[in-house]
Amino acid sequence: MSKTALMTAFLLTGFALVPGCAPQASTPPAKEAAAKVDAHDHDEHAESDKKTTKVASGHDHSGWWCGEHGVPEGQCSQCSAKVAADFQKKGDWCAEHDRAKSQCFICDPGLKEKFAAQYRAKEGKEPPAIEEEPAAKTEKKS
Repeated sequence: MSKTALMTAFLLTGFALVPGCAPQASTPPAKEAAAKVDAHDHDEHAESDKKTTKVASGHDHSGWWCGEHGVPEGQCSQCSAKVAADFQKKGDWCAEHDRAKSQCFICDPGLKEKFAAQYRAKEGKEPPAIEEEPAAKTEKKS
């Protein structure tokens, strides 16, 4: 067999083994990253969690946003005992108001705007109004 024929056979075999370069349907990296942030494990809302956290009856945990508390659902320290424990381990906890310090709109009202900006950036509209807490709970002790 000539050198040219051998080289041609080698190249054809190589091309047959190389996967195609056709475009594949894939999620753009930015959307993929957003999907990971929005991913939400609904197991964290099991009955045992509901017994250890302040979950209002009828509160819907199916979306990416916790309309009751004004933060992303997967990061809501008031709806998930697991999330609350993670914040506590990091030292990010407001014991007075029983939530992550970084989510305590009572101690730092400016945080409300920080999370609202996140919602506006994703949804292109204002976030739903959050329930105000009863005055007895919101007053800081002196």
